[in-house]
Amino acid sequence: MAETIKMTQQDEELMISKAYENLLNGYLSSNHRKKVEIIDKAFRFARDAHQGIRRRSGEPYIMHPIAVATIVSQEIGLGSTSISAALLHDVVEDTDYTVEDIEAQFGSKIAHIVEGLTKISGGIFGSHASAQAENFRKLLLTMSDDVRVMLIKMADRLHNMRTLDSMPPNKQYKIAGETLYIYAPLAHRLGLFAIKTELEDLSFRYEHPDAYKNISDLIKNNEAHNKEVFEQFSAPICKRLDAMGLKYEFKARTKSCFSIWKKMETKRIPFEEVYDYYAARIVFECDRESEEKKLCWNIYSEITDLYRLHPDRTRDWVSSPKANGYQALHLTVMGPVGAWVEVQIRSRRMDDIAERGFAAHWKYKIGEGEEENELQVWLRTIEDILKNPEPNALDFLDTIKLNLFASEIFVFTPKGELITLPKDASVLDLAFTLHTEIGMHCIAGKINHKLVPLSHKLSSGDQVEVLTSNSQQPQAEWENYLVTAKGKTRLRAALRQDRRATIDRGEKLLVDFLQKNGLELNNTTLTRLITTERAQNKEELFMMVGNNEIALSGQMLKNLRQPKSFINKILNPFGGKSKDDVVPQVQTPTEKIDRTKTYELAEVNGVPNYILAPCCHPIAGDDVVGFVTEKNQVEVHKMDCPTAMKLKSSFGGRIVPTKWATMRQKFLASIRIEGIDRLGILQEIIYLISTNLAINIRKLNIGAEAGVFHCELDVFITDTDVVTKLCKRLKKVKGVNSAVRIS
Repeated sequence: MAETIKMTQQDEELMISKAYENLLNGYLSSNHRKKVEIIDKAFRFARDAHQGIRRRSGEPYIMHPIAVATIVSQEIGLGSTSISAALLHDVVEDTDYTVEDIEAQFGSKIAHIVEGLTKISGGIFGSHASAQAENFRKLLLTMSDDVRVMLIKMADRLHNMRTLDSMPPNKQYKIAGETLYIYAPLAHRLGLFAIKTELEDLSFRYEHPDAYKNISDLIKNNEAHNKEVFEQFSAPICKRLDAMGLKYEFKARTKSCFSIWKKMETKRIPFEEVYDYYAARIVFECDRESEEKKLCWNIYSEITDLYRLHPDRTRDWVSSPKANGYQALHLTVMGPVGAWVEVQIRSRRMDDIAERGFAAHWKYKIGEGEEENELQVWLRTIEDILKNPEPNALDFLDTIKLNLFASEIFVFTPKGELITLPKDASVLDLAFTLHTEIGMHCIAGKINHKLVPLSHKLSSGDQVEVLTSNSQQPQAEWENYLVTAKGKTRLRAALRQDRRATIDRGEKLLVDFLQKNGLELNNTTLTRLITTERAQNKEELFMMVGNNEIALSGQMLKNLRQPKSFINKILNPFGGKSKDDVVPQVQTPTEKIDRTKTYELAEVNGVPNYILAPCCHPIAGDDVVGFVTEKNQVEVHKMDCPTAMKLKSSFGGRIVPTKWATMRQKFLASIRIEGIDRLGILQEIIYLISTNLAINIRKLNIGAEAGVFHCELDVFITDTDVVTKLCKRLKKVKGVNSAVRIS
């Protein structure tokens, strides 16, 4: 935890004055209309309102609103209305002032934004799942009303992440998890690339401090070499650009630590094999927007005259901008040292929009124009989802994230209308995008006049005709074919309606059958039927009856009339012992777990005091986080486990920081080995693991094709160091190219 800041009152006044002066200077150097009076009034109002209040770090609270306003002004590029709202954003929540007071002093526009920020002030989520989803709906609905609310909220979150040192570990995990799960993708969707990158890196730093430091050090160590390679690569290009008479900036951009780590984790490769961790970027000056596209392609032509082009890695985001407004021309060429180099070509206007998102459009007087309409299309999609919310909060969040993370493809209708869809969208996704009824009755599609099933994945440039039939009804398996949030939401709503009708029909059939045979549907009868028919609950029982999966027969009546001892035997097949007595138990702490302190994962009398999450199979040495279950047990997840990310975002109050104690317990780890097949290689691998390293192999699958073998094995080990050592030793076996742990 960061040390508390101790200053004299005079020092504090000087610090506040300097921070405010920096905010004003940045605003005055922008090309917004200079409305300093309203900003100055907001600053004085906020300073008086927060007088005497301090942040957890010990500094005066007013430093936070000033910092947020500075980000809003200098990093996002908003004007006086947003700066004033940022200065006032915590006044209504933290003091006795009301929204009406703000409106009386500053007018309805600023008051409306402050009210929107106050609604979502406690973070996105509350303490219960339904409340969390409801708070998230508020955030998105407020955002669709005035996108500045979300932009200021982004600045607020960014400053909180920059000052996260002062928070206890459990709060750090909650805030970092929520940031990665929701705020970073939202920033990406809004085109706030610089903020999105910093949010990801800051979250990564707190969740995986060792990995963050390791990658940072590696980048720093490679800096001199990369600079030399870049200068060698860029020199001939600069000569060509100078000859064109262009005014430009040519620089190298290193991938963020988080992006590099994600690539290493996804592809299971070391840092040395991340070849594209830096890219070159050309930003040229152009006064006329109509000339930008032509200049991009002229620069492209000059570069491809010098270096060999990678045929599959050219991306034209100039002709077809991304949905978040991003425009650039990307190409990848073979550099002078035998490595591929990505080059991004942008005008200054495109670069501003790429770094600062939709706010930058206002600088170029496009605020009410075409680009903002693109944002409104996305916001309308979000509103559409909000009108048909998932009953389960986590499902709802996943549905929203489908739209946040989506990479776009572009397809055409038979009439030539251009439609943007997420990558991997199917014919069925397009059908639901066109209209809900078309989706419900979709039977197939035609791509370039060729018949394809409704599950067929679309590609950019496809011309697609959707075929429908009135007799077609939505099916549960369709959900496997859908990636769009709208499609999934609409299908689930339809299936819920059908399910309700089937349940009602099943209940009526069962009641009528029992009444005809002198029985009634009471709690005792229901319990017996649920048990004997292996149903999860009464709804599933009625569903099975309604779908004719359960026969209303004499056998059912016979089971219902069996003596109680027979039913007890079904309910308790362990001969008087509960299942919990048969299965080894986890030690449950007798005292309530203190979630502000680090929980030590240990064994008490040989019994673990934690549960290993089955979704990610953590082992001792992994970066892990604990989740306190309803039974007061600590369920341990790997820090980057998708389920853990949801839990950190949605149940932040039940997150507990954890650390591994010395373990005698053995953990199951999975290893993937790949290499060139040869006689005796399997025998060598098994001998190395079982005999040399004395590691117990639990399972082994191996296959070879065309001289290449793939092997997956499960081993019992004590911690991650053993896995690292094992993989290093396996790589030394002749013919083995890679050996990595897999989830």
